[in-house]
Amino acid sequence: MNKDIKYFGLDISHLVFDVTDSDGNYYQFKNNEFGFKKFTKLLNCDSHCVMEATGYYHYQLAYHLLESGIKVSVENPLAVKRFIQMRLSKIKTDKSDSKLICDYAEQVELKLWQGNSKNEIECLQIVRTLSVYTKKSTMCKKQITW
Repeated sequence: MNKDIKYFGLDISHLVFDVTDSDGNYYQFKNNEFGFKKFTKLLNCDSHCVMEATGYYHYQLAYHLLESGIKVSVENPLAVKRFIQMRLSKIKTDKSDSKLICDYAEQVELKLWQGNSKNEIECLQIVRTLSVYTKKSTMCKKQITW
């Protein structure tokens, strides 16, 4: 662990994201552009933010931090879960998860997240849209056959 780096463990949900830093300070911000800007004010060039890949919710914040020049790591949720299980933690709240993600960051070798290219992002959006339309089409076909 590099003593100069201040780690921030982030637990992200639909409406808010919880943050615990390596000094033990806890914060909560709205999961929107206003909350991102407010959070970014706490950070400097020695900050390293660590979050789990949450399917969709982590992308906007991760890209905001990346564009702001902050080090970001997006970790496999299973690796973080196994780390938490090894700590034998029975408390399962967003606040405790952000603390444990920060602990995880301090103890493992992190890989910096680079994000996807614009083409990759566009492809992901197309695939997601296609998936939504496929589900709706299947649902409509089932309704017609009833």
